[in-house]
Order: sequence, then structure tokens, then C-alpha cells
Amino acid sequence: MTDPLDTDDLAPEPVAAEDECPRCLKPVALCVCDTVVPIENRIGLLILQHPQEQAKELGTARLTALHLTDAVFKIGLSWPSLAAALGRPADPKRWAVLYLGSMRPEDFPPGRELVVLDRKGAPLPEQEAALDEIEGVVVLDGTWSQAKTLWWRNAWMLKGRRIALKPQRPSLYGKLRREPRHEALSTLESSAFLLSRLEGRPEIETALLASFARMLERYRATQPDRPRPAGPRPDRRRPQQRRGRAR
Repeated sequence: MTDPLDTDDLAPEPVAAEDECPRCLKPVALCVCDTVVPIENRIGLLILQHPQEQAKELGTARLTALHLTDAVFKIGLSWPSLAAALGRPADPKRWAVLYLGSMRPEDFPPGRELVVLDRKGAPLPEQEAALDEIEGVVVLDGTWSQAKTLWWRNAWMLKGRRIALKPQRPSLYGKLRREPRHEALSTLESSAFLLSRLEGRPEIETALLASFARMLERYRATQPDRPRPAGPRPDRRRPQQRRGRAR
């Protein structure tokens, strides 16, 4: 397991010689840390990043944590408990994990963008009461398969609530990132959406999305040609070149 990190490790430092920001670990050309003003959030946030999701130029996990005073960012595959991941005592029954799983848009109750699920993946009958009990949320940072790995390797997640989102707008990534489902959002967008609604503070989402938009604008400005959607490049080698060695 990769050594875990939290927001205490993200204190401002002089920019390194290799032109990488020591806080968000992005190239200086993409860094928006100078415009980030930390927000005091009432609902705690724990971001668990799959080790293989590191060093993604357009990743948003660290930027999300920098935006919030009560946010912990860790890298790894498994932790023995919620408290171990957070680094402080916490009751998993008062926390919720953002994990869509097999939930489809048509499975959401009418008119709801945010739903609390039981262990079998069915919406709980008393949604508002369930939301009011939540003290913190866990967000899994990685691809769909990586998020699934984190979900299954941390059994303590089953002790808490599970939350799924049905956003009405697409991700700001646009064509910069290819997603398997059109309702997929970045870690920053998901966290902003969730916290702003749980706390009833739309300014949380406004601030985080503004930083995300600035980062994407700077990324596009560094690309002389509009980048192709992220994903595996097509293999244009001839069939005989793709064959392995003869055994």
C-alpha cells in the first residue's frame, strides 16, 4: 500500500525546480492553488485515492482537499477502519460512502439527484432523515474499476451509509476525459455536489467548480492542438506486428 497522505502534507512550499507545484503536484502551468481559499465545511470529507490514479495531469483529488478545512486525502488500497483512514476517531455509521455501483439513473426516486441506499443498493424510505444523520462522506478517487476495488477491499464501508448521485449536468471535463457513463463526474465535482447539498450551501459547489474550470482553461491553453479524449490509443500496428513471440 502506498504511504497515505493527508492535507497536513500539502502545506505551501517554494515551487520546485522542475516546475511542479508542491501542494497540488501539478505542473505550474496548470496550478490554481494561488486562487484557492479554504472553506470551513461542517460535513467531513475523506478522499481515498487508488495508487494507480496518481500523477494524472487532470486529476482533482488534491485540489478538492486543498479547498476544504475538514478534508483528508489518502493514497492506498485498504485501511483497517474508518478511524485508521481518517487518523482520528469516527463512527462509520454516521459516515456515508459515495459509490454508484450498479445503480442506474432510472433507479433513482423521481426528482432526486442524491439518494441514500441500503446494503442491498435500494433507496432508503426516509431519505431526508438518513441525510441529516451524516457527519462525513468518503469519496473514492479512481476509475470505475479502481473505485470498485477500494469498495471491496475496505469492509468497514459496509457499516456506513452508501450514497449515489444523479447529476443533471455533464462533467466540465467534456471531451478531455472519456467516461464509461455520461453521468460520471470528477472527484472535485462529486465532492462539491455532495457537500453543497448536505450542508445546504451552494457556495461550496460554486467555489470548487470555479477552480476546476480555471484548471481546465489553463490545460487547454497549453495545448496548441485540441487534445483527443483520454483513453488507450488505438493499436495501428499491422496484425503480424502485434503477435507475440512464437513458442
